[in-house]
Amino acid sequence: MGPILQATDGNLYGTTYGEGGGGVVYKLSLGLAPFVTPVPAFGSSGQQVSILGNNLTGATAVSFNGTPAASFTVNSTGSAITATVPGGATSGSIQVTLANDTMLTSNVQFQVLQ
Repeated sequence: MGPILQATDGNLYGTTYGEGGGGVVYKLSLGLAPFVTPVPAFGSSGQQVSILGNNLTGATAVSFNGTPAASFTVNSTGSAITATVPGGATSGSIQVTLANDTMLTSNVQFQVLQ
């Protein structure tokens, strides 16, 4: 049995191993909220970072601990945002606001480097 991982859609995923190399990939839905995750989880003002998630197409805002991103773009599949760390940002969570006013918050704290 492989490790169980939580994906940005909030669901848990895992694998089992079977005889002869077979196995199963499974999903467990516990009603956990979707989230976003920054890669890397640190950066300086003016640096671009990736923010991974699901169904991000149409995002209307990105902020770093409450400070709006200097700029951001959503990739063509809606699974990632490239955002520029704004001047004056402080360490804390990243928030992404979607077109339907849903706000996704990062699962790790983003560290702003000086």
